Amino acid sequence: MDLAFVESPVQLLNVLEWAHAPAPDAVPAQPGPDAARGGRARGGEPTDAARGGEPTDAVRGGEPTDAVRGGEPTVAVRGGDLMVVVLSPTDPMSRGQLRRMAELARDEGITVRWQEARGGADAVVRTVRALGPELRRAERIVIGDPFSRYVQLLLTLVGTRRLTVVDDGTATMEFVAQLTRGERLVRWHRRGRRGPRELLLAPVSAAARRRLTPSGRREVELFTAMPVEEAPEGITVTANRFRWTRSRFGPPLLTRGADLVGTSLVETGVVDPEPYLEAVGSLARAHGATRYFAHRREGTDKLHRLAAATGLEIVRPDLPLELIARRGPVGRTVLSFPSTVVHTLPLALAGTGVTVAVCDIAPEWLRDTASPRAQGFLAGVTGTARHVHRLSAPA
Repeated sequence: MDLAFVESPVQLLNVLEWAHAPAPDAVPAQPGPDAARGGRARGGEPTDAARGGEPTDAVRGGEPTDAVRGGEPTVAVRGGDLMVVVLSPTDPMSRGQLRRMAELARDEGITVRWQEARGGADAVVRTVRALGPELRRAERIVIGDPFSRYVQLLLTLVGTRRLTVVDDGTATMEFVAQLTRGERLVRWHRRGRRGPRELLLAPVSAAARRRLTPSGRREVELFTAMPVEEAPEGITVTANRFRWTRSRFGPPLLTRGADLVGTSLVETGVVDPEPYLEAVGSLARAHGATRYFAHRREGTDKLHRLAAATGLEIVRPDLPLELIARRGPVGRTVLSFPSTVVHTLPLALAGTGVTVAVCDIAPEWLRDTASPRAQGFLAGVTGTARHVHRLSAPA
């Protein structure tokens, strides 16, 4: 049995993509120029409700529907049963998106277990006890956030030889860099000083880092849409091309205007709110944007201010943006600040005619309390993005 732990909608989306991509040594069911990453439904044809009524590429009579797939080959899903355990967060937006993603996963024949994992030490103990049999039987563990203390704790309780890390966004880039350098795992926007909680959990984090390091006894795979220039020796890197997303959704109807993608840079303490709001307004005016797709962590008060100042329609997506954009309608131009979507949207929207543009973060927008690594990391997110247009920060 393969056992996946997810804590966010994007992680669950990428577990779905991984489940429907062939293993590195898999043989495609149908040859083609891009036969390395196909996908077809686990457990038969997915329901139309999961795709908003769009046609499906599920196997009909043994062949994929090329009108939807664009001629891409299909391969069988990875072998073995897959159970996805949702370690449910507490914020309503994340929970709502996760429930919608769980429906899509179940439509694909994947077992999803919802675990109320928050709320103090008692919840952690209950979760560990409830997952005991699955932890012992798991042949592979799939995780989406190696920085999560919760996931790190669970990793110390399993002895499986096979481990897969799927994307949780641009943090994957920092994870690979830290693992390569042999550093402790610290999120890029955190400052260097460790508090009492960090010191208490340091042994757990160190043990998890050892589990995430390949060895003669342990295979580690990285399934990612992020650029990986240099991975630690022994890690198998598999490219995520969002072929499951493209086969199940769209192609989208394109609108004449532009759409703007929000970020949580204010909420994570990286960017000051005032220059962020001013930058959003400048971009909207310059490119004729009419809608603002809010990040699930953006605060209600901030979004009210943004709508009042810019006139943008605020959209609270019920699914990860890759699925929302692919389902459509979507603007012919999608504007974003440095974030995960500048890497994933060009893949999800390949062949649709949508242009993804990224606006740099000006150094003066950063808070005084922001991590010293913030500017360099954000510049790296933008600089390594492929198939996007670069925009200078508004003056």
